[in-house]
Amino acid sequence: MAASARSGRRVPAGEDVAVRMLARDIAALDADVAELDGLIADALAGNELYECPLTVPGIGPKTAAALVTSVDISMFRGHDELASYCGVAPADSRSGTSVRSTSPQRGGNKQLKNLLIFSCNSLVGTQNRFGRYYDECRARGMRHNKALKAVARKRLKVIYAVMRDAAPYSA
Repeated sequence: MAASARSGRRVPAGEDVAVRMLARDIAALDADVAELDGLIADALAGNELYECPLTVPGIGPKTAAALVTSVDISMFRGHDELASYCGVAPADSRSGTSVRSTSPQRGGNKQLKNLLIFSCNSLVGTQNRFGRYYDECRARGMRHNKALKAVARKRLKVIYAVMRDAAPYSA
C-alpha cells in the first residue's frame, strides 16, 4: 500500500494504477470529442442556418449545431411552438376557474432545454439585452434558475427569428 499525498491514508497499489488508466481514458475521450466537434463545425461551415444563431449573444458552436441539427424551423408557426418543443414554455396549471402559468414545463426536448438554459449562464453579468433582462428578473424576486429560464425563453424568440429569416442578429 502507498500513502495518499492529500489525505495521508494508505491507498492500495492497484487503485493508483486504476486512477492513471482512467485519466488516460478520459484524455482519449476528450480528444475524440474535440475531433467530432471539428468535424461538425467543418460540415456546418458556410451553412446560413448555422452561422446566423452564432451571432446571438451566448450561442456558441455547440449550441448552434444542436439547434440546426435538431430543429426544422419551418415546422413551427411561431416562437411559442418552438419554446414548447424545446421545453422552455411555462405550463398552465388549471384548477376550476383559475389558470396559473407559474409551473415549469416537464415535457419538451430535454437536451435542447438544458443547452438553452445553461448557455444563458454566460449572459449573467453582461450589459447586453439578455444580461439586463436577467438582472430585471432577479430584481423582481426570481431565483437564479427561474431567471435563467426566463432569459432562455426571451433569447429563443430571437433565435427563432434569426433562423426563420436566415439573417444575423443585430441588437
